[in-house]
Amino acid sequence: MRSVGDLLLLVLTLMLPASIAAQGIDASKIDQALGRPGQKLGDVYKVGFPRTDLHISVHGLAVKPGLALGSWAAFSGTDDNAMVMGDLVLLQDELNPVMEKLRSVGFEISAVHNHLIDETPHVLYMHYMGHGPAAQLAASLKTALAVSKTPLDQPAAPAEEAAPPAWVKAVEDRVGRKGTFKGGVLSYGVPRAEPVTMGGMTIAPAAGVAEAINFQAADAGMVATTGDFVLTAEEVNPVIAELQTHHILVTALHSHMLNEQPRLFFMHFWVVGTPESVGAGIAAALKRVSTR
Repeated sequence: MRSVGDLLLLVLTLMLPASIAAQGIDASKIDQALGRPGQKLGDVYKVGFPRTDLHISVHGLAVKPGLALGSWAAFSGTDDNAMVMGDLVLLQDELNPVMEKLRSVGFEISAVHNHLIDETPHVLYMHYMGHGPAAQLAASLKTALAVSKTPLDQPAAPAEEAAPPAWVKAVEDRVGRKGTFKGGVLSYGVPRAEPVTMGGMTIAPAAGVAEAINFQAADAGMVATTGDFVLTAEEVNPVIAELQTHHILVTALHSHMLNEQPRLFFMHFWVVGTPESVGAGIAAALKRVSTR
């Protein structure tokens, strides 16, 4: 028979969020299943699969993996009751074989579409979601990726980053925010002001609902930018107006998820220009979005 103290401990445990009561996900099990380490970002454990095997260009500019070719998986919840969601970068002939593998183990596919335009060769982006034990989800994801040419070996240790080139500060000054410079790419992840929920659970910004904006160097002192603005319906056309005013091309507008609240639209974009003009255009568009 349990003591009063045992019963009180049980009640308190049941009252705690699952992620606290179970101390979240054991990242080492995910690392073992996927064969590579990830990164803890708040309540999310995120693992990247950059398509370093692909040689994609847009009008002659070679696209760095960190600019627009990063497959990823974001795990949240607990070891026994986890959710994974993410985005896979796939060639056309890889798309349906990977989708079939994911669907066969209960994953949901929430979107398939372009992010870029005029790229060579053409790439597609598949968004997905799965629920179940974290290690099992990770193993299933790796099995699905294995039918593509996505590099799955343990990645080499990253080279020590050199001091950021001058264009990085020029962009940061115009955007008005500090970014993260890694692998030749300046990246921003700007959280939305209001929480995004799905099935009663809050989706962390790192799981794909932050404004994601990337920059890389181009020729003649120029920079290229792409990414996605995460928008409510009321924000879509004001952001388009700012992008067009600053000569930034809108390359796609679509959903990434199925049942999120509020309903979100993902707007992808592309331009090559001076660090100052490109940074100013992105800053103007961000002012039209409710962000933190």
